[in-house]
Amino acid sequence: MDTDDTSAPVLIRVATRLPAQDLERARRFYSEKLGLDPVDERPGGLLYRCGGAEFVLFRSTGSSPGTFTQMALEVEDIEAAVAELRRRGVVFEEVDAPGFRTQGGIAEIEGNYPSKGARGERGAWFRDSEGNLLGVGEPVL
Repeated sequence: MDTDDTSAPVLIRVATRLPAQDLERARRFYSEKLGLDPVDERPGGLLYRCGGAEFVLFRSTGSSPGTFTQMALEVEDIEAAVAELRRRGVVFEEVDAPGFRTQGGIAEIEGNYPSKGARGERGAWFRDSEGNLLGVGEPVL
């Protein structure tokens, strides 16, 4: 057993935390728009499980800058996912930046992590009711 004080802590899993100024409004968004309901809750927090991972919405007086992806959800068919989310009222971001452009809300992203076994990814982004920027992605095999 390593007793070196500089060793990294033993990590069990990664869990996302997203701020919500209005927790009930956020609960409705995640339920009505994404079809997700909390599996547990405590005062000021809602716990969700999705695809073997978990995330928490927590009551916060601060707000997200919404300038970067805070959480992404991987899907098998991005066109179907985007169409269904739009049907539920989700508005997707349009991006036009050098080397990165969405068409119909979906961007083609070149390259991917070799360990994922994909040559690229297709992605789309939207904001939740609290301004958090969320993404959906489909690996391109």
